[in-house]
Amino acid sequence: PLPRGIGVLPLCWRSCAGFSTAAAGHQGARTRALHRACGREKMPVLGKAALRLFPRPARRCLRAEGQCPGEPLAQPTSEDGEASHRASLYVHWPFCKRRCTYCNFNKYISPNVDHNAMRDGLVQETETLLRDSQVKEITSVFFGGGTPSLAKPSTIASILETVAKASRLSHNVEVSLEANPTSVSTSKLAEFKKAGVTRISIGIQALRNHDLKILGRDHTVHEAVWSLEEARKLYPGCTSVDIIFGRPGQSLELWEEELEEILTLCDHHVSLYQLTLERGTALYKQVQEKVVSMPEQDVVANMYHAARSILEKAGFHQYEVSNFAKDGAVSLHNLGYWKGMQYLGVGPGAHGRFVPWGEGKTQREARIQTLEPDNWLREVRQFGHGTRKRVQQSELDILEEMLVLGLRMNEGLAHPRWRQYSPLLGLEEALG
Repeated sequence: PLPRGIGVLPLCWRSCAGFSTAAAGHQGARTRALHRACGREKMPVLGKAALRLFPRPARRCLRAEGQCPGEPLAQPTSEDGEASHRASLYVHWPFCKRRCTYCNFNKYISPNVDHNAMRDGLVQETETLLRDSQVKEITSVFFGGGTPSLAKPSTIASILETVAKASRLSHNVEVSLEANPTSVSTSKLAEFKKAGVTRISIGIQALRNHDLKILGRDHTVHEAVWSLEEARKLYPGCTSVDIIFGRPGQSLELWEEELEEILTLCDHHVSLYQLTLERGTALYKQVQEKVVSMPEQDVVANMYHAARSILEKAGFHQYEVSNFAKDGAVSLHNLGYWKGMQYLGVGPGAHGRFVPWGEGKTQREARIQTLEPDNWLREVRQFGHGTRKRVQQSELDILEEMLVLGLRMNEGLAHPRWRQYSPLLGLEEALG
């Protein structure tokens, strides 16, 4: 599973997966030589993704020469230096006013949120993970959810103050917060800026009231436009817009018209997400019962290509599958995910990837925090954190993630970056 801030894989993910599968069949002379050097007779147990991504000789040769077959994989060199003491921070606020019909994120509808208890829990877990990771510099912060704009600005301020005391915040650090375009959330935008937020991501999702109703959103088009105008005044050049396409009953012509409207309103960043039907959601049930119908996949593909063309003509540079920016207003936090950097995940259901140096460990771990807010809070009070699952990541795990996420970016995956994690097996050799 991917962190909340990463988003949804749109259509071109298929071509990426197809490329990786085809490449896995090639076996070069260099990988065979490395295979002989390693001397491994049995292949380790790997996930299906690894079997697709790497040819057999490559999979056997991700070990340093001289390591015996029973030893763990060599540690990524990038985790041994200065980079191991830098990380981004993701904070999950799990509460919403209502559940959108398409959403299956970790969110809870609670009319009586104990804001003081949540603030104390988030602060305490932040302190614990900063201590366990021994991170000395936080490069970016992202408040996601749920609906983090429902949190009190004082909660945001307390978390940022905790980070500043325990580590060093980068100069002009990016602090992003997701916000719903409702009047109650917008009225707090100025307070969030005072608390330390530097970038706002507005979940517009649609500029058609009928579609907003189908999606179960709690705002109108009028509220969306007004909140976006207010956000741009407070965060000029640092306001992002989220839009969903491929909605029930949506045509290519209607989508192009809507996107042109959005361009007259938006700031310097647009995120486009193809609507995905998730089992267990209200929208999935409606489609199954034929209450609403989804556009054909060819139509949705044309929507995506049309959006890329329209945004490019408007001066937006596509730097990732779903994300477009102009004047360099990219999401630095999400770029950290896609480049395989360390990140700490705080809050119910948050994910993290970091080396727990403070526990005497030297291997990166994938962590997931307890999902339910009440259980998470109880564990934080008892243990200092609510980590429910932690898995040591082998070099192969890290390389898999680096490939999948790196292929999301227009710049792709650079050879120097790959060699930091795989000094023996080059990127061309791994993929053919």
